[in-house]
Amino acid sequence: MKRAHTVEKIGGTSMTCFGDVMKNVIIGRRKGSELYNRIFVVSAYGGVTNRLLEDKKTGEPGIYGHFAMEDGKWEEKLEETRKFMIDLNHSFADLGLNLEVADAFVNERLDGIKICLRDMKRIRSFGHFTPDHYLPAMREFLSAIGEAHSAFNSVEILRHHGVNAVLVDLSGWMETTSLPMEKMIETHLAGIDFATTMPIVTGYVKCAEGIMNRFDRGYSEITFSKLAVITEAREGVIHKEFHLSTGDPKLMGVENVRTIGNTNFDIADQLADMAMEAIHPKASKEMEQKNIPIRVANTFQPDHPGTLISNDYVSPTPRVEMICGRNDIIAVEVHDPNMVGESGYDYRIMENFYRNHISYIAKNTNANTITHYVSSRNRNLGRCLEEIKACFPEATITTKEVAIIAVIGSNMKLPGFLSRAANALAEAKINVLALDQCIRQVNMQFVVAREDYKAAQIALHRELVEKEQN
Repeated sequence: MKRAHTVEKIGGTSMTCFGDVMKNVIIGRRKGSELYNRIFVVSAYGGVTNRLLEDKKTGEPGIYGHFAMEDGKWEEKLEETRKFMIDLNHSFADLGLNLEVADAFVNERLDGIKICLRDMKRIRSFGHFTPDHYLPAMREFLSAIGEAHSAFNSVEILRHHGVNAVLVDLSGWMETTSLPMEKMIETHLAGIDFATTMPIVTGYVKCAEGIMNRFDRGYSEITFSKLAVITEAREGVIHKEFHLSTGDPKLMGVENVRTIGNTNFDIADQLADMAMEAIHPKASKEMEQKNIPIRVANTFQPDHPGTLISNDYVSPTPRVEMICGRNDIIAVEVHDPNMVGESGYDYRIMENFYRNHISYIAKNTNANTITHYVSSRNRNLGRCLEEIKACFPEATITTKEVAIIAVIGSNMKLPGFLSRAANALAEAKINVLALDQCIRQVNMQFVVAREDYKAAQIALHRELVEKEQN
């Protein structure tokens, strides 16, 4: 039986505007007992994890990146990060944050990091430790700092405002043992009465499995999901700085998009494939299995119900729920006349993808050609292509930079949707390089040239969403 509480996650951009988070999400108009029966999982403040590791979008190295490259710049980056984190502290002075206490917390953690990295540098100079031995641990170690910082500050500020908040620091700082993730969470939550206490939980969890090793930068949503499942939450809520809408408001125009009121976990998976994550797909699975719905809410519109993701929702009328896309796609085409009728050819290609930890977003085949569409951001892509060429010396292997535009909906089983989409692209003078639609009809994917990425989304949204609203 589910309990009365919710588990709620606050993203990094929202955390940086913590005054708004308090006003709109955590406190608002709530008083007394209304404040409780809510567990909050917090991300690091916007920009902090990029400085600790590397920039998620550009790849610019942070402390970890410079340490891994051994270019001697990691200490300089650490001091830049220290200043950035302390400047963040001072931006919360008006909220009642004790700056002396908050700055001391940052300095303790970063001084400890500096000592550890210096020691590791000396150890690796002896040559008995390879990067594969120590870099994963260093990445875990550095990742933990961001969420510990934001959670610590949040508790201090909330206590100043009369909230009985408690820090649940799962980052494992100075803890010599490593427990399985579930056990780590259960141990740190033991004895907390959710009805009278508000746990503020770090998005990072130190665990025996290595959360960064398994989930990389999506780990805070894994923590959110695990907390919801372990505590049998009534609902999970993700607070973002935007609504889950029918399209990108900046691209389509705010007046032309609408919030998706309801959808299901299947559609959430389709969005994740397009890098439009409502929630990390690996995080949502356990909540889906336990029938715990997820609500995606806008931090800055607290009275709006947002989008509810549940198990069974299917739109009662056929409609398109979202137009989105990715412009970081590489088409990997293998053309081989010997492919015709040969069993297992695609399996042999996929062995190379599997070995290099590369998943594909879409795939097209015909008699003698197989094309996989993969993210260009994968660091192992170049090596994988060389391995494919070595495996198939008689094949022609080509790559092309493309974009994929997706038309997604829980109920698109209506004759004419595909025709209307293709016509809209044709009228916009956009050439469709390839297309894909499964029998289940929840996702149509159009492969187009990268220069058509924005125009294709606008054309499809106008035809399949905006016309339906008029």
